[in-house]
Amino acid sequence: MSDIVSPETRSRMMAGIKGKDTKPEMILRTGLHKLGFRFRLHDRKLPGKPDMVFPRYKAVIFANGCFWHGHNCHIFKWPSSNQEFWEAKIKRNQKIDREHNQRLQEMGWRIGVVWECALKGKYRINSEEVIVLCAQWLESDMVSIEIGGQC
Repeated sequence: MSDIVSPETRSRMMAGIKGKDTKPEMILRTGLHKLGFRFRLHDRKLPGKPDMVFPRYKAVIFANGCFWHGHNCHIFKWPSSNQEFWEAKIKRNQKIDREHNQRLQEMGWRIGVVWECALKGKYRINSEEVIVLCAQWLESDMVSIEIGGQC
């Protein structure tokens, strides 16, 4: 199936998608800040430039988009056009995520991932519950947490 818009229009549309300050990220940031957690944003010194860095807890949180990171959920669908490009891109993103996570763990950082489907879509979790789960994880000694929608 061919795309319904021209390649130039599709390129402009894709270039306009934000990588920072996304809605899921803002929900997490606002909620955790209200609970008293303080963090740095997008620290370039750390592998993967985590969305939120909690130095006090030696923890980072990534707010991952289900499409861009190829999450196995109802939000992610393989594009029907330009399939080879998208498969290579998403698989490369997943490989880079694994490498960044491994480097962060080697540096002693704890890693949290909150998937987009946890905060939007038909299987989402109440955003307050997601924030509480993140807060509980930050204050625990658990090495990692991954929060996705209820499937």
